[in-house]
Amino acid sequence: MVDYLVVTVVGFATVAVLAPLARWLAVKIGAVDQPGGRRVHTRPTARLGGLALFCGFLAAIGVASRLETFEPVFATTSDPEAIVLASVVILVVGLIDDLRGVSAPVKLAGQVLAAGTLVLFGVILRFVYIPGSPGSVVVLATDLGVLFTVVAIVAMINAVNLIDGLDGLAAGIVAIASIALFTYVQFADLLTDALAPSALLIFAALAGMCLGFLVHNSHPASIFMGDSGAMLLGLLMGAAGVLAIGGTLQPAGSDFAAFSIPVLVPVLVLAVPFLDTIWTILRRIRSGRAVFSPDKKHLHHRLIEIGHSHRRAVLIMYYWSALLAFGAVGVGLFPLPLVVGVLAAGVGLAVAVTVTRSVVTRSWRRGRRDDALATPASTQGSGPDEDASDQRKRVPRRL
Repeated sequence: MVDYLVVTVVGFATVAVLAPLARWLAVKIGAVDQPGGRRVHTRPTARLGGLALFCGFLAAIGVASRLETFEPVFATTSDPEAIVLASVVILVVGLIDDLRGVSAPVKLAGQVLAAGTLVLFGVILRFVYIPGSPGSVVVLATDLGVLFTVVAIVAMINAVNLIDGLDGLAAGIVAIASIALFTYVQFADLLTDALAPSALLIFAALAGMCLGFLVHNSHPASIFMGDSGAMLLGLLMGAAGVLAIGGTLQPAGSDFAAFSIPVLVPVLVLAVPFLDTIWTILRRIRSGRAVFSPDKKHLHHRLIEIGHSHRRAVLIMYYWSALLAFGAVGVGLFPLPLVVGVLAAGVGLAVAVTVTRSVVTRSWRRGRRDDALATPASTQGSGPDEDASDQRKRVPRRL
């Protein structure tokens, strides 16, 4: 555990130190997001945080290569090399988009190329557990494994990219997901000895990178991660998830727990961004818009619309993510009734906070609207005590 903590600390420190340098570079070359449109920030903000995140990942991997715990990873697998190379691919695509902008098909092609790089080096889904089946563990054919791996990683990349709409949101949710999945892989003991360190290494590095970035990305943010950073985080989450799922050989516990662990845990851990992604796609298709066209109707935007502040909206998203993430992990580690009870209480509290705020805000807005409508009628007279400036400002009512 000490070596994993070292990796996390290195990722944290590197990103926290280099983010201001990335901000300086972004300002120097004009890579700055201006306020307005669908953006919710109110001041120009640099957007090359992906560079700092990538450097943090390289530093964490470099230190890990010198630690005894990770010797099997670097000596017997090509996982680190594959993930670093795929990270370079996705970083380049993201930087081009941050600096010049690219079309959605080009961005998707870059994502597929990065996922294909992982597959080429052997990071691939190999096993799937099907509860109740005679063999339980199904070995995937190579072509199916390749297809599922590419689809899973591209989906993860876009899920993280779509939630990067508020200060600290994407980094915080990925940090929560990384910690939850690290906990699961470490204590569920379902992976082979060779695969466990690979997945745990990526989760440990991710947690440190994201927490280090939050030092500068929390509201009000001084730097954004941009598409380069969001897609990098999504790629790393996808790669680590594939290593974790593909290495599941002997699930334990009830059928429900065993099914949820290898198949649903990564989805539930990132349930908030995945639900937001699915809802966004359906909404845009229904309205006849392009799937990749931007808008301001994501879950975090709607939280602000109903009256939550920027910081409160992010905290609510954190809460929901942590609740679902650790609830999904808890199914594999604790008795099911206990997990269900805790989840029910947590969901009730989350709904109460969100809905109560919505009702209060709507009542306040309705009261303001009623006051605005009533004000002209109550000030129709022009007695001697009335202020002259108010008389000049009043617009005569048309008959």
